[in-house]
Amino acid sequence: MSRVLEHRRKYLRQMRQFTLDAGSFTVTDLQNAAEIPRSTAQDWINRLLMEGCLFLREEKRGRSAARYAAISAVPSSTCKRIFTTVDGDTVEIYHDCLSASCAAFCGYHHTLAGGALTVVHRDGTLLRERGTMGSFPVPVGLLPLPAVAVTGIERDGESIVQQIRCIGGPAYSLSDMISRAEGVIRVEPRPDGHIVVGKVWTRALMHITLGVDDTDSKDGGATFALALALLNYVTRMEGVLPISHHVVMLNPDIARKTAGNSASYIELALDPDLLGTFVERACRFVADESFSPDWGIAIRAGLGIPEKLREYGRLVRDGIATREAAESLAGSLGITLIGGYGVIGALGAVALAGLPEDVLLDPSRKIR
Repeated sequence: MSRVLEHRRKYLRQMRQFTLDAGSFTVTDLQNAAEIPRSTAQDWINRLLMEGCLFLREEKRGRSAARYAAISAVPSSTCKRIFTTVDGDTVEIYHDCLSASCAAFCGYHHTLAGGALTVVHRDGTLLRERGTMGSFPVPVGLLPLPAVAVTGIERDGESIVQQIRCIGGPAYSLSDMISRAEGVIRVEPRPDGHIVVGKVWTRALMHITLGVDDTDSKDGGATFALALALLNYVTRMEGVLPISHHVVMLNPDIARKTAGNSASYIELALDPDLLGTFVERACRFVADESFSPDWGIAIRAGLGIPEKLREYGRLVRDGIATREAAESLAGSLGITLIGGYGVIGALGAVALAGLPEDVLLDPSRKIR
């Protein structure tokens, strides 16, 4: 059922975009955009016509195909994507919103509430929250009380379930919007007096941090650009969702460098069953696109940074690391290294993941 809902959201979003851009669309338009068989495109159009989401704008006449339009091109939800990664009892919740102000509102009230959440961070429209499994009752209401709280997080098979209490605008979001977000499997809201309580199911995905270094040369290329292109490439795979892209400055006094000695890391959420395919595609992409034969990547699954990994990050910022040291540390932590000399900096980027941007970009800043 969840796959059907994902397809429905995807195809309806494309139909709404066609309506916005051209006023209407044909079966062929949807078939080409979604890369699906014509019969599948027609089936979805027929289904959405019956649901009242579309209307027939022009009937088929001779060789002119029938044209359809979405009933409304206005977004039915401000929630674009909601997904979760899990590592033991620790869960990260990602809520990508159409509005930075809406994300700020939820971030403020989630911070005020506490509950199951221990860290709340907003980056533009992306609200990123870390929490722990368990139930943590929180009073909800009008200010000075929080308007919305994540009161519990639990695992249900291959899913993560958030328990939410809310009032006002957040209650409307829980009842009418969240179910339309990409990544949501199902939502079960119910009234509790003037409060709305509910549960939100999402897939229990794997958190991946991938560091990249030494992909450029004197002839061209830039590691930050290749890392961003890699993120865009791998997240075209179904079951892979983008989280972030970061530039990390390493020791600028290293003799063997192209320019300022920066590396990059990307973060993504991954269906655990896709790990082998993901590693293969990422490695092939970097090998094909790199300007240097010394390219290297480091791939780590999990949330949080162990202290000995962070210590390696301090080393690549302040001193000189060897490949032997990188391989020994990676082996002890289950981190995959692939490639040449660049694995040293790639592992360094992974080791510095999660630090504030001003620390990542200023090599004079000390790593705490």
